[in-house]
Amino acid sequence: MAEEIIRVNDAYYILATSTRVDDRRRVLKHGDTFAVFDRYGDIENVGPPEFGIYHQDTRFLSRLSLRLGNHRPMLLSSTVKEDNALMTVDLTNPDVPQPDQAVVPRGSLHVFRSKVLWGETCYDHLRLHNYGRLPIRLSLVLEVEADFVDLFEVRGMERRRRGALWVPRVDGNTLEFGYDGLDGHVRRTRIVCNPTPTDIAHDRVLYDIRLEPRAAAEFELAIHCESNGAGAPRAAPLVPFRDAMAHVAMSLDDTRAREPEITTSNTQFNAWVQRSLADLHLLRTETNAGTYPYAGIPWFCTPFGRDGIITALESLWFDPSTARGVLSFLAATQADSDNPEQDAQPGKILHETRAGEMAALQEVPFGRYYGSVDSTPLFVMLAGAYHERTGDLEFSRQIWPHVVRALHWMDRYGDMDGDGFIEYARRNPQGLVQQGWKDSTDSVFHADGSLAEAPIALCEVQGYAYAAKRAAAGLARSVGESDDLVTALTRQAEAVRQAFEDQFWCEEIGTYALALDGKKRLCRVRTSNAGHCLYTGIASAERARRVAGTLLESASFSGWGVRTVAATEQRYNPMSYHNGSVWPHDNALLAAGLARYGLQAQAGRVLEGLFEASRWFELHRLPELFCGFHRRPGESPTLYPVSCAPQAWAAGAVLLLIQACLGLDVSGVRRELRMTNPFLPPFVRELQIRELRVGGGTIDLILTRRGEDVVTDVTRADGVSFLNPALGFSSVP
Repeated sequence: MAEEIIRVNDAYYILATSTRVDDRRRVLKHGDTFAVFDRYGDIENVGPPEFGIYHQDTRFLSRLSLRLGNHRPMLLSSTVKEDNALMTVDLTNPDVPQPDQAVVPRGSLHVFRSKVLWGETCYDHLRLHNYGRLPIRLSLVLEVEADFVDLFEVRGMERRRRGALWVPRVDGNTLEFGYDGLDGHVRRTRIVCNPTPTDIAHDRVLYDIRLEPRAAAEFELAIHCESNGAGAPRAAPLVPFRDAMAHVAMSLDDTRAREPEITTSNTQFNAWVQRSLADLHLLRTETNAGTYPYAGIPWFCTPFGRDGIITALESLWFDPSTARGVLSFLAATQADSDNPEQDAQPGKILHETRAGEMAALQEVPFGRYYGSVDSTPLFVMLAGAYHERTGDLEFSRQIWPHVVRALHWMDRYGDMDGDGFIEYARRNPQGLVQQGWKDSTDSVFHADGSLAEAPIALCEVQGYAYAAKRAAAGLARSVGESDDLVTALTRQAEAVRQAFEDQFWCEEIGTYALALDGKKRLCRVRTSNAGHCLYTGIASAERARRVAGTLLESASFSGWGVRTVAATEQRYNPMSYHNGSVWPHDNALLAAGLARYGLQAQAGRVLEGLFEASRWFELHRLPELFCGFHRRPGESPTLYPVSCAPQAWAAGAVLLLIQACLGLDVSGVRRELRMTNPFLPPFVRELQIRELRVGGGTIDLILTRRGEDVVTDVTRADGVSFLNPALGFSSVP
């Protein structure tokens, strides 16, 4: 301790030459490139393993550490702008010895760091300002490494062998790393520095700095990811930092201009909504087959069929363009052959696709993988819902052949034994054991805790099948198919409904069973899956109310949201991935199910729980999931340690929750907005929706809570009719 006490300006104080390790994340993304930094804007060798700059499922930069001399700066503040476009960090110097043995007192130097992602490039801008009264001489050092590991290696998988790393190359102001992959792809990371550094070595960039009092200096690094793999897009040219920032801002402005606006009387609720919308913008990715919401960062920054469809359903009333992109992409990647290695069969809809080295070498089966039982009926549901929302007949006719192929898969391959239910059993030993949305190995079990044996028929999947048949019937009518087909699909839906009611209801637990196992035994377990059955409308009205009561009793409702598995069940664990945690998208779907049966106030309880949770999470961002511990007064929800944030269907949850509470139904076919029994929770006095596009028209609404009632004012309507069944039909020109 004596060595840490020095004299500065004739006063004694404790020398501050280091800062604490930081493990909180800051995320940027553009296209197929994303970055995970700590709050300093660094990628350190300590802390969580996911820090890095990634491109197409490969980490292209594994270290980026800013130092002032040999010391890490001290963190003042750090954030990502509310639109997710820019990361900014304010830093200052610790006490740094100078070459003449003097010390630069901490707080003399302000380091402002800002980062943006555009194309395949991360731009890192540094501005140093000397606020001290003496000149500052020190070295600005950026320590860098590139390991080119596959994302599945980052997640913990081990490989028997890897490709060859290059010896780093230096050329003027550029440092280049490279990797010759076993898949034949060459991957490069180029770091271009401006101005030219004082020195570049294989693992660092160094600037010798001398700043007079009140003087400032600026530095830029462009960290560029390149891959020559098959189908790799042409790399975007490097541009100055401010130009990259302008490109990002312009792109976001174009996206926001197509969307309506939602504002409320509650500023914290507004913050949750705006962060959620920004996360949806961040995860939207242009593909060759349409715009797609990648599932989440860091582990799922790629197209997932189920996630994309549910995200599109959540946001359909708000912005149907997401649904169109999802349908286009999934139609283009629909399976056309029987391939056990991919769990693929003709007509089946994609589960996920990966672009990394391990997928290319089939070390993991996910290059293009079809091991989800629900993506296919959900695809049909979305196709029908998109047409109803938009009236886009031309697109619906284009997508119809893919709907027909999906229906064929449901009938021929999905129902393995002809009992009328859709089941799954993996065919690739490396594939997913469980192929519903709860795809953990231990997520489907019996009341005694024993695991269910395949083939397994999940309760919510039968609901999806019912809704898919009904949606297909409506879509068939719209695209001009025969009345016989419409009638057949309607009858098939009713047959599914009746069989479901007969076999899945469990009177003793007051809800639908989780699943039927391979021996046709019911998994008599209280789970949130039953809430999805309400969302699809397969449940009878009486049983829907019973399910609602079960979902909202204390064993299932934590206070923050509905748990995936009730606390009374054998495998309940509030810290598990799928057996007791709280998932925002799951809660949004079941809340929409509650509202479908006229239970808007109960849906409002779910909305309130998740809103209260959002107030505790950094940036008001709901993660993929959080732990299911019971809510304790004055304490935050408990984080799940490796959840994705942002996650697309978690971001979309608030939109579906708003729709559920308002009883909102938007039809582009009828050019009509219908609102049934709207409900505003106590923390929202007023809610406004502006520039909501319906068909070719636009409508603006203000909803105001007055006691137990909600008054709706239509302040503008161009070519849209507004209908409130409680008040009667009101036609607005």
